[in-house]
Amino acid sequence: MPKSNTGYLSYHQRMYEPKKIRGTLIPFGYKKSEDDPKIVLPIPEELDVLQEAIKLHKKGQSLQKCVDYIYSKTKRKITRQGFYKIVNKNNIKKKARESAREQLDYQRDRVLKAKRELDKERSKLQTKNKKIKDLDIVLEGKVKTVIDTKDIEEASPTIKKAFEEKDVIFQPNQGPQSDFLASSEREVFYGGARGGGKSYAMLVDPLRYCDKQHHRALLIRRTMPELRDLINHSQQLYSKAYPGAKWREQEKEWRFPSGARIEFGYAENLTDALRYQGQSYTWIGIDELPQYPTPDIYNFLRSSLRSVDPEIPVYMRATGNPGNVGSLWVKEMFVDPCESNKRFDVEIPTPMGVKTISRKFIPAKLQDNPYLMQTDDYYAMLASLPEVQKKQFLEGDWDAYESSSFPEFNRQIHVIEPFDIPRNWMRFRAADWGYSSPACCLWFAVDYDNNLFVYRELYTKRNTADIFARKVLEMEDGEYIRYGILDSSTWARRGDIGPSIAETMIQEGCRWRQSDRSPRSRIAGKVEVHKRLRVDEDTGYPSMFIFSNCLNLIRTLPMLPVDKNNPEDVDTTADDHAYDALRYGCMSRPIHPVSQRGNDFLTSTERQDSAPADSIFGY
Repeated sequence: MPKSNTGYLSYHQRMYEPKKIRGTLIPFGYKKSEDDPKIVLPIPEELDVLQEAIKLHKKGQSLQKCVDYIYSKTKRKITRQGFYKIVNKNNIKKKARESAREQLDYQRDRVLKAKRELDKERSKLQTKNKKIKDLDIVLEGKVKTVIDTKDIEEASPTIKKAFEEKDVIFQPNQGPQSDFLASSEREVFYGGARGGGKSYAMLVDPLRYCDKQHHRALLIRRTMPELRDLINHSQQLYSKAYPGAKWREQEKEWRFPSGARIEFGYAENLTDALRYQGQSYTWIGIDELPQYPTPDIYNFLRSSLRSVDPEIPVYMRATGNPGNVGSLWVKEMFVDPCESNKRFDVEIPTPMGVKTISRKFIPAKLQDNPYLMQTDDYYAMLASLPEVQKKQFLEGDWDAYESSSFPEFNRQIHVIEPFDIPRNWMRFRAADWGYSSPACCLWFAVDYDNNLFVYRELYTKRNTADIFARKVLEMEDGEYIRYGILDSSTWARRGDIGPSIAETMIQEGCRWRQSDRSPRSRIAGKVEVHKRLRVDEDTGYPSMFIFSNCLNLIRTLPMLPVDKNNPEDVDTTADDHAYDALRYGCMSRPIHPVSQRGNDFLTSTERQDSAPADSIFGY
């Protein structure tokens, strides 16, 4: 009897064995056994013919031809349906087994899923029971700890009522103050308008781990007199939050029953900060961070963050208002890199690979403090300040500067999200060249109402003229750029041999025309920028918008100072490279009274009559 290589007999191989039947019908290729009527014996000659017919069917012969072949060899009839069942019986059983296996796997998955859900619910129940137990312990006065208001809200009505009758030492205001205290990022800056409750939040934040022995916090102000106010507030709060906490005046330090410590210190300069060298802290907070002109002290103190307890993460916290000497570097470190209230990561290369430090900026507003908003006295006082100070202290505007050349710039008005520029809007570019200093190229689009849209920027450094030109062409590939404006000084040879900077770019296929160098052109260009930034009283919109991807223009324009020797111009020693490119672009599309009527594009007749202004470059 034929067998497979593995010893397993397939259906067609088992056909040659005797088999039991349930009814009286005798299958094709078999005969009744004389010994047992329920047993049928194979007829090898007929089964061989049947096997030949099965092979013919697999080669493509129809069922009818196979049935006729069987009849011609055996003189026994078999229906097409019966033959089809014999041919596919092995496949049918295989499919049945697969279906049964799938059903079994499905049931197993359901059981595992139900088990996971059950474990999840058990875990939730255990967590809930633990929270209830902790709340009971707190209510009984056996321990002092920080309680999340969500835990109280999810508790039973009896526990809720019991907490309502208790004296709440501190409850954060809804909004930024709560967000600050709940932040899990390593470094968080909570800054903006005055009166938002920032300093009080700094006092409360280090308390979260004061029930652990190895928690050590440091709260810093710039001077000792400024620190005294924080100490006075802490004496009203800490002893109530943790009975048994002791204030040590000599060390300027709070010591808690668990062994945790909160130290109050000051650092007016880097020499003062050296007192904390070699110390280790799990939490460091700097109140009024922008009072420091440079990030040196902040970075120095960051090096003292480390924890010996894996259950105590390390945090760096800071607060402050715009309008101080260090507002610029604080803005660049926390405000500019990402949208407010969103985490962003700073990549740090290490010998073990690239690590990240998480940061977040949380803006503060006076309206966030319901206690100061009970009356409008403080609000009215801040609103009565000069325009720049009003923006800084009331609105928390980090783009407002006392000596800013463009105080009318408003990030909320002038900066918009990128969109697809219509193909029929005219496009051009303007650039300010530099090698050691940054080089900046801005791309502009003009709509039908002569409004400018700065939709792209290239801000680079230490690139030669040919490389800069190739980068410009690469970024505008596929666009039709009507013309380009380049700093006219790039045409000067200055005793060099060979082509000028502008000619080198033109040889690369990046065509430019010279910027205006007429007398008082810088003043006129600044006036054009002012016109573009000014908000129209009728429409409520300016005539220039900047896409949010033009980061360096947005960063440098609001902080560009006025020239002390010439108040009509900007300080040319400042970072004015993006501004110069913007000025060249605005000067090439000046606002004239006629343009205020709407579209100032040339008509078809005017286009035919007009001739290029520059016969060499074709503009």
